Amino acid sequence: MGTIAVEDFQKVEMRVGRVVEVQDFPEARNPSYKLRIDFGPIGTRTSSAAVRRWYRKEDLLGRLVIAVTNFPPRQIGPFMSEVLCLGAVQADGRVVLLQPDSEAELGARIA
Repeated sequence: MGTIAVEDFQKVEMRVGRVVEVQDFPEARNPSYKLRIDFGPIGTRTSSAAVRRWYRKEDLLGRLVIAVTNFPPRQIGPFMSEVLCLGAVQADGRVVLLQPDSEAELGARIA
């Protein structure tokens, strides 16, 4: 695996958000949800999350997540995904969404 400069890493804007809405996304290739995430002072953004195999809607609603907020929006079928929720991909392919280990301010930048 190659290395990157610290300056490259600092360009990636990762922030804390809270999932405020979860909808099924049957048009997605992989079992997914459409999420609306509140990032506090920077507002709400949408995300497509291919985690339906491992999370129920009620597991996600109200959950804190970490997302990349400065990638360009990406069209996924009929849905525009504005942020990328981060998860740890396990050896068996399962995705575990990243979250702070305690309550954190919405919009707080990950450093």
